[in-house]
Amino acid sequence: MRYSPRPAVTLPALFLLGVGAIYLMLFWALDGLHGDLWWDEKGFWQTSLMFSERLVPSLEQLQAYKELNTPLPFILFGLLEHLFQGGIFAGRLLNFGLSLSMVLWIGWPLRSRRWRAIRSAVGLLLFPYYLWLSGHLYTDIIAAFFALAGLHCYRQNRSLLSGICFVLGIASRQYILAFPLGVVAFELFTAYRQKARPPWQILVPTVAALSILGWVLLFQGLAPAASYSARPAPDVQRTLWAVTPGSGLYFLSFIGLYFVIPELLLFWRGFSLKTLLLQTARYRRYAAIALALLLAFILFPPALTASGNLIKVARLLPTDGLKILLFYSLALLACLRFSRPSLACWLLACHALIMLKAYQWDRYALPLLVGLWYLKSVAALELLDSPLRASSGSASSLPEETCDVRHL
Repeated sequence: MRYSPRPAVTLPALFLLGVGAIYLMLFWALDGLHGDLWWDEKGFWQTSLMFSERLVPSLEQLQAYKELNTPLPFILFGLLEHLFQGGIFAGRLLNFGLSLSMVLWIGWPLRSRRWRAIRSAVGLLLFPYYLWLSGHLYTDIIAAFFALAGLHCYRQNRSLLSGICFVLGIASRQYILAFPLGVVAFELFTAYRQKARPPWQILVPTVAALSILGWVLLFQGLAPAASYSARPAPDVQRTLWAVTPGSGLYFLSFIGLYFVIPELLLFWRGFSLKTLLLQTARYRRYAAIALALLLAFILFPPALTASGNLIKVARLLPTDGLKILLFYSLALLACLRFSRPSLACWLLACHALIMLKAYQWDRYALPLLVGLWYLKSVAALELLDSPLRASSGSASSLPEETCDVRHL
């Protein structure tokens, strides 16, 4: 009797096993998502319980809740509690499932992007806040999921779905505004460069971005008035037009640390220092960027009061000057990596601008990192042409082999 050989274990199966093992260990380490409330979870859970009182929140609830960010995550957590009475476990499980879905979304090894997709998923998992936030009742994972969905739909030329996702993202965290703004800026610049009219679909991300005004009008500010007495909000968020340029520069450092360096390590075969040094035009552009960024750091040095891992590393340095030099070096990596006017470049620029209103904390980089690793996985990190001008699902970008870090 003749036996056919057993089929070899496929790469998707190995990827699924690996990711499954990581999330099973996370589930076990977090006591099955039943662990004690941690830090902001205490306030977030109380707000979620307030929204659990009814299926549809009232206008009074939307104006009076005591959190600094937009309310959709608390509404979803409250809805789960209203329907299932599962306690904080249900909300944590929602974040856990969305986190897992984003890793699979980015890293699934389709034939056209096998190892690039897997390495991109690894890059995302290397961000220390990603898995930690995945098992806690925080709002970042929900906001990042809607941002990723909006970005994906935009690349697939599904403008209406993209706009809806961006609106939901802004309803989860105000700074998701950077995604539709980045898309609009990219489309306008691309149309200008090509001497063409912007596509009519640009109205969709524009309207999505303008949805932030609805929340500003509802709150009569950037957040509900009650939140400022309940939460330690920085001064820059208490005044509508105040900005802190140093916070935007500090945010660039996050991208240098959590994206550019991991990308270099994961995609090192695509990096060619000799090629960079021999391209004089690029060298001049890099020198101009370095000088402009240095001037910005001299005029607006980031404050040394911050939260997160980067500031902990900086505190190991003996002088403030060395700390600022560390931030500058990391920010320079980000600026050089995204020096071309690609979609990723505009997303980064808009995030840095919005972070002028934010407190300096590494975890605020999470949605953008999700977006960048997604673009990396689909070879669209160097996207220079509008997907709205291409046929559905065939977004134009540089050839795959030119999308590696040799374009740093």
